[in-house]
Amino acid sequence: MLSRDVILGMLMKEPLSGYDIKQNFEELFSYFFDASYGTIYPTLSKMENQGYITKEKVSQKGKPDKNLYSITEAGKELFLSYLESPLEEDVIRSDMLMRLYFGHFADEMGVMKWFEQAIQQKQRVLELLEQDYERFKGKLSVTQEMCIEYGLKQHQLNIDMLQGALQKLKSIQEGVE
Repeated sequence: MLSRDVILGMLMKEPLSGYDIKQNFEELFSYFFDASYGTIYPTLSKMENQGYITKEKVSQKGKPDKNLYSITEAGKELFLSYLESPLEEDVIRSDMLMRLYFGHFADEMGVMKWFEQAIQQKQRVLELLEQDYERFKGKLSVTQEMCIEYGLKQHQLNIDMLQGALQKLKSIQEGVE
């Protein structure tokens, strides 16, 4: 899955400005897709050059002109071929898991602190996802609801696992001391 595929998917519904696309990446897709500001605009430019999208300058009163991007027929075909392609493996990139793997080189209190931080981070994300779910409820398709529900359950499972592992470390430490 490429940033291009996500952008084309957004444009399937309606034309969007670069700012709108950036907002969607930050608000809607940040839970399961990582795209930086520096990736979005070069991708838009490349897709325009390849004929997958068009750009229209729109005048705004009292503001600078904005670019409104629309998907072309070639872009629609490319997006639909993405949807029909085999699923890719999920890519996991976790600082917590890397540290944990090498945790035997760290002191026990430091490892427990990692767990506490990870639990706080996951709880914060879970709360934001719950808020977004309530905010967008009624405006979501069935598959979009399934996507958010999957994310909610995944974050809760991560929190439960982290809490259980932290408890295990505390029990081991209490047994040793």
